[in-house]
Amino acid sequence: MTSSQQVRSGLRVSFLVLFMVLVLDQFSKIWIKTHMAMDEEIHVIGDWFILHFTENPGMAFGMEFGGDHGKLLLTLFRMLAVTGLSYYLYTQIKSGASKGFIICLAMITAGAAGNIIDSIFYGVFFTESTHYQVATAFPEIGYSSWFHGKVVDMLYLPVFKGFLPEWLGGDYFIFFRPIFNLADASISLGVVFILIFQKQFFKHQLATPPVPAPVAAEETASPQLDPEQPDPDDSQNRPVDPL
Repeated sequence: MTSSQQVRSGLRVSFLVLFMVLVLDQFSKIWIKTHMAMDEEIHVIGDWFILHFTENPGMAFGMEFGGDHGKLLLTLFRMLAVTGLSYYLYTQIKSGASKGFIICLAMITAGAAGNIIDSIFYGVFFTESTHYQVATAFPEIGYSSWFHGKVVDMLYLPVFKGFLPEWLGGDYFIFFRPIFNLADASISLGVVFILIFQKQFFKHQLATPPVPAPVAAEETASPQLDPEQPDPDDSQNRPVDPL
């Protein structure tokens, strides 16, 4: 595969991953937003895979950051981060990075972009979600302004519920407690896969280049003097005949 073909292949894979993650992420968020009231739950698989609708104005897994001004700064930071990630992804494609690493970078970039869409548009494109009323799309007046939308979360996986040991306080414990979305999952999986498969992804960079064999020094042969020819250097030491 030539260099140009490799770049085109990497770009196709990246766009496919970006498209799939963004479509699935936004479809799930819009469906949840327009079909479920706040904190409503749908038990998909028993009590350990639940769709639980909630929103957060901050970062991944429900973490918040400094009110309205913090929200605006966070959205702008996300935009800069996605721009930087996109540029880095392109440089890695051009440098011939492994296909797996390209896919992981595309997953991280797509996840960050998915949450940016919520932050920029959802405050204008939807009404407020409450415990008693499901939101509607494209109202005359949204629940917030541009760049101040809330990120929709819905994936809740409480795979373990129980009490901590007494020496850890004995409190009630749930794992995994945070509620997240497909964009968060895409970012997390991309990072985890890079950590797990880094040796395979960076094999061509970690390989030790072969050490060139030492070049044998050419022996410099001293010139052989013809015994019948006088040595030019000997003329300086030859005694001078008296006149």
